[in-house]
Amino acid sequence: MAKYMDYLCENYPHISFKRNWDIKDSMFMLGECKAMIDAISFLPCSPEKMHKLLKVSLIKGAMATTAIEGNTLSEEEVADVYEGKKFEASREYLEKEVKNVIDALNTILNDVLIEDRDDYISVDLICSYHKMIGKGLGENFASIPGKIRENNVHVGTYRPPNYEYLPDIMQKFCLWLKEEFVYKQDQEQNFIDNIVESIVAHAYIAFIHPFGDGNGRTARMIEFYLLLRGCLPNICSHLLSNHYNNTRSEYYRQLENATKRRDLSDFIRYAVRGLRDGLALQLAALQRHQLEGAWKNYIYDVAENWRVAEKRRKRMSIMVSHMNIFDEYHLNNIASCHPDTVREYAKLTPTILTRDIDFLLEEKILIKKEKGYSVNIGVLLSNLPDRRTIRQK
Repeated sequence: MAKYMDYLCENYPHISFKRNWDIKDSMFMLGECKAMIDAISFLPCSPEKMHKLLKVSLIKGAMATTAIEGNTLSEEEVADVYEGKKFEASREYLEKEVKNVIDALNTILNDVLIEDRDDYISVDLICSYHKMIGKGLGENFASIPGKIRENNVHVGTYRPPNYEYLPDIMQKFCLWLKEEFVYKQDQEQNFIDNIVESIVAHAYIAFIHPFGDGNGRTARMIEFYLLLRGCLPNICSHLLSNHYNNTRSEYYRQLENATKRRDLSDFIRYAVRGLRDGLALQLAALQRHQLEGAWKNYIYDVAENWRVAEKRRKRMSIMVSHMNIFDEYHLNNIASCHPDTVREYAKLTPTILTRDIDFLLEEKILIKKEKGYSVNIGVLLSNLPDRRTIRQK
């Protein structure tokens, strides 16, 4: 056995480069993830909505990735960084940390989805991600960007492997990923292998701690790359980082337990649960967008049958097509739900608005609620395919 492996076996048995996990308790959730990813992948979406979802995913991903390691910028401030806003000198390094991660995420998106790169994980690739996230941070980054550490460090009570063994350990890590998870270039990777490899690679970077600083950010870049390479939709590839940040204490607890128990089963289950929950929210957002589009189409179809003047038909169609389908409106704000609606009703009296609402209630386009009005989405949902409903007796 190589000297570095003897060293790991004796001092770091959790870095075994073996399948020290069991995913049987995660299989059902992985199946749920696969079903939702398939659904998301084939749900058509307007270019405007897709651009917004990708922007939100990058902002959330960048905030999560940096927040875990102490960056204090809020989601709104990260959005400002995304838009190119500059911060005051005292917080410039926080801005730079976030910008580096956003740039790295965009580079990976371009490499995988535009340039069609499907490289195996290599030491050079890992170092390139580290170089991106550490660029220009100076003394606020306790590492040389893109360079494996050449000193020993402590992470709390944990002392990562001796720097002298890191070159061999990292080469072994990359070779092991290639052999363990059976990825072949130009072929779609098995879904379960892809998800588990992404999670395991993340954990192993945390265990090995190959850099003086920025290991967590680098681990999440590797995870992001692997998920994209495995054909996860771009708007979903930030979800694991988001989960780790939202459950930060549990994230560190699970990593610590995996170290002590020499078993990644619980960490994988924890990560997959977060991925599943994030996918459910993402799918719900896309389904809502589809329902909103279907509602607008329905309104324009049924409006043709309204026996009213064309001008009135137009303004009522505009109002109800722009109302959010799950919101409730009062008489004093229903005509201001959208700029187009404001323009239509700006010079009309409240009496005309009330008459329009009464007409839409009669046509079952609006429904009266306790405190106002909402669109009658039920008339649209009634056109869904029939299926048997099990009633409790």
